[in-house]
Amino acid sequence: MTNRESQVEVNQQERLKEYYSKRNFEKTSEPKGGEIKSSEKPIFVIQKHDASSLHYDFRLEIDGVLKSWAVPKGPSTDPGIKRLALPTEDHPLEYADFEGVIPEDEYGAGPVIVWDTGPYRNMREEKGEGLGMADAYEDGKLEIWLEGQKISGGYALIRTGSADDARWLLIKMNDEKADARRNPTSTEPQSVLSGRTLEEVKEEKGKNSE
Repeated sequence: MTNRESQVEVNQQERLKEYYSKRNFEKTSEPKGGEIKSSEKPIFVIQKHDASSLHYDFRLEIDGVLKSWAVPKGPSTDPGIKRLALPTEDHPLEYADFEGVIPEDEYGAGPVIVWDTGPYRNMREEKGEGLGMADAYEDGKLEIWLEGQKISGGYALIRTGSADDARWLLIKMNDEKADARRNPTSTEPQSVLSGRTLEEVKEEKGKNSE
């Protein structure tokens, strides 16, 4: 292991402290993580999650973890719509494949599916701004090109406020992938991994526990 790889592993564990503190892995089937290394093509994942309220967890692979936001209304393909994105704790890369039901007495209790996923590109770096994703995150402005099955094209994540008051906005860029007529969160409810809906995941969990 090189010094850089060792440092990335240390940073990864440090970033996941909040994730670990909120979960009892003897009860939840969520992954502990820490085994998968960063890939050459970083990924994004959008998980549909029916916890205390239905929302979509938008996650980007950045420096060995999944930077995460809760998007109450889910992503839009309409450039004229701004979606609120609330920052949450970093998740391990293994979480990108997680589907199942988080137990009632655990943080985030409820069913989860992988609504969309795929590789993404850093548009700010491609434009010659010289900002990697970690630096762009700290700068409070991410511009990314998503290559998902449901969501694709350019998206911006822009931070408003700071510290505990930080909020982000998820906005579709006006490009060839924009389509104000689409509403994929309503018309395409199934998981891109298993083809199941949240309801089906919850029903399967109930049958298996009988």
